[in-house]
Amino acid sequence: MSVRFGLIGTGAIARMHARAHKSIGHVVRACTDLNPDVGKAFASEFDAEYLPSWEDLCRHPEIDIVDVCAFPDVRLGPVELSAKHGKHVQVEKPIATSVDVAKRMIKIAREAGITLGVVSQHRFDDASLFVQKAIQTDRLGRLIQCDAYVKWHRSDAYYSRPIKGSWATEGGGALINQAIHQVDLLRWLVGPVRDVAGMWQIGATHKIESEDVVCALLRYENGATGVIQASTSIIPGYPERLELHGTKGTAVISGDKLVTWDVPLDVGEPAPIASQLASGASDPMAISLTPFERQFRDFVEATRDGRPPLVSGEAGCEALDIVERIYNACRRDAGAHK
Repeated sequence: MSVRFGLIGTGAIARMHARAHKSIGHVVRACTDLNPDVGKAFASEFDAEYLPSWEDLCRHPEIDIVDVCAFPDVRLGPVELSAKHGKHVQVEKPIATSVDVAKRMIKIAREAGITLGVVSQHRFDDASLFVQKAIQTDRLGRLIQCDAYVKWHRSDAYYSRPIKGSWATEGGGALINQAIHQVDLLRWLVGPVRDVAGMWQIGATHKIESEDVVCALLRYENGATGVIQASTSIIPGYPERLELHGTKGTAVISGDKLVTWDVPLDVGEPAPIASQLASGASDPMAISLTPFERQFRDFVEATRDGRPPLVSGEAGCEALDIVERIYNACRRDAGAHK
């Protein structure tokens, strides 16, 4: 029997989700959106039922998994109601707008025995999977410097709605919304972060209340240091980069591809070096469908096998915790220089 999904929110990312679900044989059973016209058009496109509210969707008897594609402040309620009705939940990144809310979601899911996952599809890129295995087998040696650069561009039109870049609805700006994928990858590949320092620019080039430029310094628990730079103000926008430097060599991921593998004495399977890459540097939807398909398969298998998905609620909370600590460091720095 096909797994039946219900989508909360029918914007651009929901369209990617629906396409991925359909591609791998899942059923998009129903959807809901605050704008009924938009929601009904989406329902028609994907042969789904339109429901008036997310509460109706979470209660629907023919939905197995709730897929939350609405803004980050719409997370806790659907998890609570879905848990009451025994439905598994996956949410788009970030898991929530605050660590406190994320922890409540995790606790609710655990106590109800449902699976909670966070969409962080770049863990499923060939490049990420190769580098993760390479690190585990010591092909890079001891990691000493691990960095992420997300120098993207978003237009004024992108931020035209007041809720975009707001603290209440989105939890912040470039770091939590655009660079959260790279934060998650660093946490997954390198390990926990011990110390952070940070500086930001609030509304450097956009009329938003949060940051569109941020720089952070990290020290990981394993002793490595790192840099995170995130922005939506860089013209014209450049593919994101993840740079991992170890005592045996260097790996660089740009967009969704491994573009550099400089390990002089390397042995093992050949690195999947590529030059054609996909990135949301200037167009949020210029990304590959394949990693979504892989993550959604993993999530469904996790619900059937009774195991955590690769990107669990706890994993999403760990990435959000790093973001929150960087934001707090930026606030301290801003306060110190008033």
